[in-house]
Amino acid sequence: MNTDHEPNAPQPDPRPRPPRTPIARRGLLAGSAAAGLTLTGVSFAQAAQSSGGSTHTRTVRGTLPATSPDYVYLPVDVPRGVGEIAVSYAYEKPPVPPGVQGNALDIGLFDERGTDLGGHGFRGWSGGARTSFFVRGDAATPGYLAGPVRAGTWHIVLAPYTVAPEGLPYEVTVTLRFGEPGRTPAPVYPPERAKGRGRAWYRGDCHIHTVHSDGRRTPAEAAAAARAAGLDFINSSEHNTSSAHGAWGGLWGDDLLILTGEEITTRNGHVVAVGTDPGTFVDWRYRARDQRFGRYARQVHRAGGLVVPAHPHATCIGCNWKFGFAEADAVEVWNGPYTPDDEIALAEWDNALIASVQGAVRGSMGWLPALGSSDAHREPDRLGLPQTVVLADDLSRRAILAGLRAGRSYLAESSDVTLSLTASDGRGRHAGIGERLRPASADAPVTVRLEATGVPGLTARLVTDQGPLLTAALPASGRGVVEWRTTPGRSAYVRAEVRHPPTVPGLPGAFAALTNPVFLGGGQ
Repeated sequence: MNTDHEPNAPQPDPRPRPPRTPIARRGLLAGSAAAGLTLTGVSFAQAAQSSGGSTHTRTVRGTLPATSPDYVYLPVDVPRGVGEIAVSYAYEKPPVPPGVQGNALDIGLFDERGTDLGGHGFRGWSGGARTSFFVRGDAATPGYLAGPVRAGTWHIVLAPYTVAPEGLPYEVTVTLRFGEPGRTPAPVYPPERAKGRGRAWYRGDCHIHTVHSDGRRTPAEAAAAARAAGLDFINSSEHNTSSAHGAWGGLWGDDLLILTGEEITTRNGHVVAVGTDPGTFVDWRYRARDQRFGRYARQVHRAGGLVVPAHPHATCIGCNWKFGFAEADAVEVWNGPYTPDDEIALAEWDNALIASVQGAVRGSMGWLPALGSSDAHREPDRLGLPQTVVLADDLSRRAILAGLRAGRSYLAESSDVTLSLTASDGRGRHAGIGERLRPASADAPVTVRLEATGVPGLTARLVTDQGPLLTAALPASGRGVVEWRTTPGRSAYVRAEVRHPPTVPGLPGAFAALTNPVFLGGGQ
């Protein structure tokens, strides 16, 4: 979740204030979140004849009203010969009454190719995680893309996340440094395959953050944390940027597959792109009412990735998922340490399973698999709490994504936890997690077997379309087996939960592990 607006709030600048920047309303599209205000531009005309090594700075100030659109663009006219553009910003955070939102302002950058939705002008995004950044040919601040600073009109995008009733006073300082552009290094992306163990259960975390968005870990620290957690794969998923895709050099290995993706962070919810082609950037500047999400979901699919709505019932502003699930490949029902939000997400997902059985079929698959990810940002956030354990033919991008898409997976709080859930009939047929058992008839007896390790003294539940039908205490040894008999007529599917003892009155215990379902009987 995006929680980067609280610490180290920028303070008002005590220096004398130049005239505030007037707002020019150009190209507004009423009712569209992608539309925005365009401010009067920042001119460096007098610097156009500057020689190499010179530096020129302009500062603009203004106030965004409480009615500001989601995105406000500040044009910057960049002359020829610039080797680096650097930007810093600050904004005031006046006190507000309880229950009233204060000021929070995000920032990013587009180059001379423009700000069109889905266009090629994107050069970086840091949200509210940084107060300054730079871009030049040979390097850039994490979250931003290195490359030439070509002449033309660049745009700083200011994104008022929340605005206090009296408005949001801001200051933006732009510095151009003239000189040689520097050579842009060719990106080195992670390989699509690791050694692995052949067809096996692989543990992964599809939703993590580093310094390339609002995380505090470096990629090296994140990779070390993944290995310490016993993970086999991770997915790079920074907020609204692809800058981390090339930042994992030397960090992969035979024991760790690194996938590339993005957490597409809109004002109507967040969605993780899992395992896209390296270098893929997916735009985020739209709301559900704009009816544009399908276009970007298709972009994720064309890039070979999965569309996974994240923390769909999170309570932070803009985090609750509003786009529906028609384009989704899976849904994150468990995000980080257990909270009531996860319980709601699990219940909604289970309702969708029931709907799929009843014929409300999504695509050719008919149901939406569950994922669990840590959304880890910084210490003490634990990578792999939770983790998705997927049955895949090998440890490769293609095989891992195929297993996740098929729902051959379960969710666990750590690598100490192992589950197996199977269903079998009396004629030698059997099915595992994410599969379908097809007995001879609706009243044919079916044996469901749950095996669990690493869960000492916890409680197992077998859940069907009718609800939880069996609850059993697991041994103190942490290793237990639960068997239950049913028929396809009684149970359209069976899934398993392992929970800790309850700590909040009226709520069940926190998750230790969850499985995707085993389906019983006919259907897809």
